[in-house]
Amino acid sequence: MPTITPHDVVSQALAEEMRRDPRVLAFGEGVATKRPELLAEFGAARVRNTPLAEGIIAGTAAGAAAMGLRPVIDLLFAPFLTLSMDALMNSAGKLRYLSGGQFEFPLVVLAMSGAGWGVGSQHNHNLEAMFVHTPGLKVVMPSDVADFKGLLKSAVRDNNPVMFFMDLALMHTPGEVPDGEHLVPIGQAAVRRSGRDVTLVSYAKTVGACLTAAERLAAKGVDAEVIDLRTLKPLDEAAILRSVRKTGRLVVVHEAAAPCGLGAEISAIVAEKAFDALKAPLRRLTGPDAPAAASWVLEQAGVPQADAIERAALALLGAEVVLTA
Repeated sequence: MPTITPHDVVSQALAEEMRRDPRVLAFGEGVATKRPELLAEFGAARVRNTPLAEGIIAGTAAGAAAMGLRPVIDLLFAPFLTLSMDALMNSAGKLRYLSGGQFEFPLVVLAMSGAGWGVGSQHNHNLEAMFVHTPGLKVVMPSDVADFKGLLKSAVRDNNPVMFFMDLALMHTPGEVPDGEHLVPIGQAAVRRSGRDVTLVSYAKTVGACLTAAERLAAKGVDAEVIDLRTLKPLDEAAILRSVRKTGRLVVVHEAAAPCGLGAEISAIVAEKAFDALKAPLRRLTGPDAPAAASWVLEQAGVPQADAIERAALALLGAEVVLTA
């Protein structure tokens, strides 16, 4: 399988979908500059830079989708999405419902999120839960390069608006992508590691931290299962509940702050639907409820790391496992 970075695989996925469907177009902040190969192949009518006006970009995309096109827009950093909320939440997210299903809104919004570049709080803010809370929108946040491609292609083909969050720290980390057509279904989580003692649920860069923690736990005789959500809305409840019913213990890990985040939602789902299977209180490990620091060291301190995940899992197991050094 070829090796490629998520940054480059986004261009690859877009090129494949633009060749397949002439209705697909890409525009936004620096799109033609960042992805010159798309401009060269498809021309300025389908690939173009825009002014730095997020509300206008998103509003144009919503209108284009309503008229039968399939726009993919890039708003760069996730905090900039706050300037496009009306178009995305109040128009694109609701108009299919308000039209009684007469209109479709095939719109994809790309935005980079999370720590890793020391770009400061106005460029680094995990806002995914805001969009999960919004009716009519789908939300994806991949953790590896193969899912960047497969989920983006599925998002372009979806007839609903899809928020596609790209973790900054992953964008230039190379990985393998299967040859040929590669699609990942929206709404389907992945079991990255099977286990029987504790379930670790995460998405984006903290999936890697969970996998590292699982390796360390294995050396101590603890068998951790790692679930990569991949899609935040619709959420794969069945995969989460199936794992928790097997292990009886749950640690939810994400970089976004705790209040009203994915960890809170997943904890509520498990408490409502699998409480009888729990052998210990569930745990959330999240980022702080504070603006992100510009300092790389302080920024990393706000992201759940493997050692904290390992400690949380061991705490849930208590005296049931004999720990080794």
